[in-house]
Order: sequence, then C-alpha cells, then structure tokens
Amino acid sequence: MGMIKVLKTKAYFKRYQVKFRRRRQCKTDYQARGRLIVQDKRKYNSQKYRLVVRVSNRDVICQIIGARVDKDEVLAAAYSHELKNFGLSVGLTNYAACYCTGLLLARRALKKFGLDQFYVGKEEVDGEDIYNTAENVEWGDDDNQRNAFRCYFDVGLARTTTGARIFGALKGAVDGGLDVPLKGTRFPGSRIVGADDDDDGTDPETHRKYIFGGHVAEYMSKLKEEEPEKYAKQFARYVAAGIGPDDLEDLYASVHSKIRENPNPVAKKKVDVASLKSWTRPKKQTLEQRRARVLAKIAALQERAKEAEMEE
Repeated sequence: MGMIKVLKTKAYFKRYQVKFRRRRQCKTDYQARGRLIVQDKRKYNSQKYRLVVRVSNRDVICQIIGARVDKDEVLAAAYSHELKNFGLSVGLTNYAACYCTGLLLARRALKKFGLDQFYVGKEEVDGEDIYNTAENVEWGDDDNQRNAFRCYFDVGLARTTTGARIFGALKGAVDGGLDVPLKGTRFPGSRIVGADDDDDGTDPETHRKYIFGGHVAEYMSKLKEEEPEKYAKQFARYVAAGIGPDDLEDLYASVHSKIRENPNPVAKKKVDVASLKSWTRPKKQTLEQRRARVLAKIAALQERAKEAEMEE
C-alpha cells in the first residue's frame, strides 16, 4: 500500500479558529454587520440604525435596530401576524404581506418619534421609487425642520434575488416614510440594463401588481378554472374567509389605509397571575418540623402494628 498524503497537518489544526456561533447557525453575517454598524469616531454615541427584515415559514419580522457596544437595541418592531388586527388573516408571508409589514413598521416608528405628520411617505401606491428626505417635505413657518429617519437595509443571510420578498418589506418601509437608501433594480419586474438603454430597468406596473397580490390572484384564478379540487385544498383558508381572486386588491388597499390610520399595537391581555398554577418549590422545613414529621410516621406505624396484633 502506498503512503497517504497528509493534507492537513498538526499546524493546521493548532491554528484552526472556529467561526462565531451565530455564523455557524447561519443567523449573522458578521462581515456585513460590521459594515452596517460602523460609525465615524468623531460622532460620539450616534448610532447607525438598521432596517432588519427576516422571513420565516409562518411570519415576517421587521425591526429597526441600533447597535450599542454591549447589545443591540430594538427601537420598533412589526410582525405579519399583527396584520390580523388590520383585516388580513391569510397569506401572511407573501410579497403583499411583506409590504404591509414594512409599512406598519415605518408608520409605527415615525409615530414614536413624532415624525409621522411630516413624513407620510407614499399614500397612493404605484410602484414608483421614493426617497424620504427633508428636502421633499413642505415645512411651515412655525415648524422646526427635522431630518428624516435614516436607516440601512439589513437582509442578513437571505439571497437578494430579483423579486425576493424581503424587498417587499423594504418598499413598504420606504413608502411608509422611512429614509432608506435603495435602488429599484431588485424589485419584481426589474431587469439588467445596458449602457445604451434609456430607462433604469425598473417596472412600476409589475411591482404594483405584486404589492396588491396580483400574482396570487392570477394563480388563484388559473387554479380555480383548471383544477378546482387542488384550488379548494391549496386555498382552503382563503375560501373559508370568503376571499376570492377579485377581492385581493381591495383587501390589501383597506389594510394599507387601516395601518396609516392607527399603527399602534394592540394592548396585550392582562393575565391573572394568582390564578396560575405555581411551580415553585415548597418552603424548606425547619429541624423541629422534620423531627415531628418522622415521629408522626413512627407513631402511625406503631398504631398499625397494635391493630394487627388485636386482630390476630
């Protein structure tokens, strides 16, 4: 037998450094995170805020986070399961739901900082890009001019493909009034442009269709016509809620208006702690109590023995 060539020597293993735990878990891209939170050293204690979007199997999570030395501070958060309070109970992870969640986060954050009246964003959704800066706002004579809330898009380890759902949340946040640097080249319908092309490669009409669930409505209509059984199974929740392909655009439009009307979270129900079962350990007994307990057991055994003798 020939000798096996050693590819990884002892020196390799001695110098091997394990990646960070959250990188091994595919949760944090530390290289991207470092660039997102780095700030000029002359700007003391001035955070750079991130618009963090994460899409799971059942929920869409949108947060505005500021990084401190010891921790991350969440300033505002919105979840797609909250859309049930605004009239949307189905399809909580599609592109249209991501847009609604981003819009909810933007209105909620701006209302928290008192900027919602100045930076209203785009009330008429048409798929066009918008940049929310102080120059675009008409200030009154008595108003103190305030800059727009600037944050940077954090996608984590998600793939930034054209038409990805994370960009729906980004579009909702921008239309809601947040100032997020962006290019519209990754929205649905966008394409790569050449040097000779006059347009920028964006397609607002296609993007608007996705914002209002038009792609879902098209698939629902096609499936309902061609395979009714599959339609009844796949869109069972839509059928149970009485939502058809023609109802989606009006449904999402009403959700947008309700979010702008009152983006505050619903108050949590108060739980009566006294009624809950206690899992705490019983209080430790004293020495006298333990001795009395043992003597009581001995007396009970002696009593049983006497009763047995009497029966015999």
